[in-house]
Amino acid sequence: MTDDVVDYDPASHYDRVTQAWHLLMGDQFHYGVFNRDDESLDAATAALTDRMADAAGLKPDDGRRILDVGCGSGAPACHLATTFGVEVVGITTSAVGVADARERAARLGITAVSFEQRDGTDNGFDKAAFDLVWVMESSHLMRDREALLSECARVLRPGGRVVLCDLMRWRDIPFAEVRERRAEFATLRAAFGDAHMESLDFYADGFRAQGLVVDRSDDLTEATLPTFDRWRANAELHRDEVTALIGADSRDDFVGSCDILESFWRDGTMGYGLVSATKPVA
Repeated sequence: MTDDVVDYDPASHYDRVTQAWHLLMGDQFHYGVFNRDDESLDAATAALTDRMADAAGLKPDDGRRILDVGCGSGAPACHLATTFGVEVVGITTSAVGVADARERAARLGITAVSFEQRDGTDNGFDKAAFDLVWVMESSHLMRDREALLSECARVLRPGGRVVLCDLMRWRDIPFAEVRERRAEFATLRAAFGDAHMESLDFYADGFRAQGLVVDRSDDLTEATLPTFDRWRANAELHRDEVTALIGADSRDDFVGSCDILESFWRDGTMGYGLVSATKPVA
């Protein structure tokens, strides 16, 4: 969470927790946007995917080629392919994530998706190779976020779009507070990896610096807040299975992190946001 901590390798962390996260975080591995207090986590995570799709301007039989940066379990990519008739290339630094996503696509018989082990900050694709870049809740695990934004812009065709959603930092945390809350940050790091939050303005300004035109910047903090209740409930429901996969200490770190993040959501330290932008046609 802060720059004075020991580095954690996102790929290694993700490899270790993937199977447990299926139980803890649901099929799509990300936050939910809740329209009602009694809404299920699966419905809310699907709603966030739909919110991003709307920001991307996706329509049925769309036909665009999409780069999914930090593809997670592959569930969003599969949903996009089947719902909107698009081709999706998902990338992640995690070998376990690639295998998991490929298995999902094969099980569902979806051929319009592919998954590769690549780095979002240096993806190796040709310039202007994609119509849409989709960055769903992965930027906070990338140290060089300027490189991420540059790569997003580089691989976009003129007229193409980028949509990014992630945890956001709403205020600077003074050094004295960082020291005081060091144990909390250590718990978050143990549960979710070495995350580094930026503000919504950082991403919007960063896309503008790459020559893109930002057209949407949404604060989703309040709508995502119920996610933590659902994750805690899953941790209790699947206590034995999760403990067998990652151990009791890691399960406790996950639950403790839900409490810490909820407090940050409520006191205005952190939250959730979405930004979208278009690459102008020259």
